[in-house]
Amino acid sequence: MAEKGKGWGKYIVNLLIRGVLRLALLLPYSARVPLVGGLMAHLVAPLVGYTKRIRANLEYTCPELDQSTVARLCKQVPDNAGRSLIELYSSRDFIKRHRDTPLSGDGVAALAKAHQDERAVVLVTGHFGNYDAARVALIGRGYNIGAVYMPMNNLFFNAHYETAMQNMGGSLFARGRSGLRDMVRFLRGGGMTFFVVDQYMAHGAPLQFFGKPAPTALSAAEMALKYDALLVPIYGIRAENGLDFNIQVDAPIPHSDAETMTQALNDGLETLVRLHMGQWLWIHRRWKPERQRTVAAAKIEP
Repeated sequence: MAEKGKGWGKYIVNLLIRGVLRLALLLPYSARVPLVGGLMAHLVAPLVGYTKRIRANLEYTCPELDQSTVARLCKQVPDNAGRSLIELYSSRDFIKRHRDTPLSGDGVAALAKAHQDERAVVLVTGHFGNYDAARVALIGRGYNIGAVYMPMNNLFFNAHYETAMQNMGGSLFARGRSGLRDMVRFLRGGGMTFFVVDQYMAHGAPLQFFGKPAPTALSAAEMALKYDALLVPIYGIRAENGLDFNIQVDAPIPHSDAETMTQALNDGLETLVRLHMGQWLWIHRRWKPERQRTVAAAKIEP
């Protein structure tokens, strides 16, 4: 009965989200994006506990921040998340607006050469700004783009979420055996695949992020090493107007070993986040220190 009740709860959440999105989509693009951002910041985030989680993450990693800065970030973070969500469901307007966005950064030339040579590229990004802006800009240039994603636990929401991602263009690979097989075939054919590596991974490597242990998946670096692919960090940085983006392509990470390469990815993302604190998804349980302590204690022999 408990599982049945939980299923109904997810179904109701899905209906509420779909309702908000459908209403927002009736508005012009320049109005709907800030509207959903504002709803997420001022209504949803306090209601569902996101504000509390943001504060806890900031207290854990950045205790030096004053309370006024924390309060501001508690609004900016969910605002960016809300904007990114409605942008995903506004694929036609989003693609039209961002497909010709210029690329900047030390990795632009390397990415162009890889495209010309049909060399595989592992593109690494994070829950920062909106990485779909980078995806759309590369597809607009004719690059062969794919993306690895984690299906949502809410199956009702996941169904239309996957459709929205597919509408952005390119290939999609769900985490799992079949998705991995298709993604490997795509890479071997000279494709460029997005990986998002800033999530807590229970069995990940004990790397550092914001000076704290942050279990991190090594899969992106491992794929780059195994298939001789470039490992390129890329980010869609939201502009001050809240609607446009700057696409930053960093220089490829030199091949060494998976942990060293992934730590370099963490360090690069941290540097960028510190410049734009409100654009990273501090809502994520990125560190889970209590769980890390529990796991560490369980490994200690009596």
